[in-house]
Amino acid sequence: MVRLADIQPLKLVSDEVKRSPKYRQIAASVGEIGLVEPPVVARSRENHGKFLLLDGHLRLEVLRDRGLLEVECLVSTEDEAFTYNKRVNRIAIIQEHRMILKAIENGVSEARIAKALNVDVASIRRRRKLLDGICAEAVDLLKEKHLTLNSFSELRKLAPIRQIEAAELMIAMNNFSNSYVRSLVAATPRNQLATGYTPRAPKGLSDEQLALMERESASLAREFKVAEQTYGTDHLDLVLAVGYLSKLLRNGRVVGYLAKHFQELLFEFQRISESENVAA
Repeated sequence: MVRLADIQPLKLVSDEVKRSPKYRQIAASVGEIGLVEPPVVARSRENHGKFLLLDGHLRLEVLRDRGLLEVECLVSTEDEAFTYNKRVNRIAIIQEHRMILKAIENGVSEARIAKALNVDVASIRRRRKLLDGICAEAVDLLKEKHLTLNSFSELRKLAPIRQIEAAELMIAMNNFSNSYVRSLVAATPRNQLATGYTPRAPKGLSDEQLALMERESASLAREFKVAEQTYGTDHLDLVLAVGYLSKLLRNGRVVGYLAKHFQELLFEFQRISESENVAA
């Protein structure tokens, strides 16, 4: 337990931040269920008995606003704040959905969950029904990804097989935005849409353009599957080839010969070697 007066924040929490939804959500959660995650502090090297706040500035400010005098903290042996930000894993929306279901199963009402998260009850109900109409394989692919509620509404418009393809494409492109999911739905052939869903023709696109989008989407999916099968071997071959070129370029006689007879090749070899260093 550490007195709040003995904790020195590393940054100030402005009045503007206190008016933000994030701050209000933390304040509501602390008021409803208490502090879930203790702040992280490190002992001050200059002032005996004092602590530097590494993580939890908003939580600490909420506690001060509530008039608390001390708080349970995690005491670190390191004083580098950035280390803790790197170790934070933001909860994915599917994980949040499962936590809400677990809380409801344990008897917590939707109203209390909504109050703790500072959202309305309708939002909790949408999160509770998040995976309705989503096939298990797509859920497994996206369980640790950060999508929006609306993205799952779009995925429900697809048949199960197409949901899996869409999830694989999102992962391959590292794009989980709602606009990208909508584009995948728009490029989906009618026979791969969910039963009962009738798409509306996008404004400004002709039937020919929609058909072209469908063909390109199908072609892209096939290309990704082919690339996925050979990626490991291709990457190993590339690493070996670049390593060999880098070794050659450390030989002065080789470099001199290439500079005299094959300047274009030498330039390209150097570019490849430099790209390896940048990647490292």
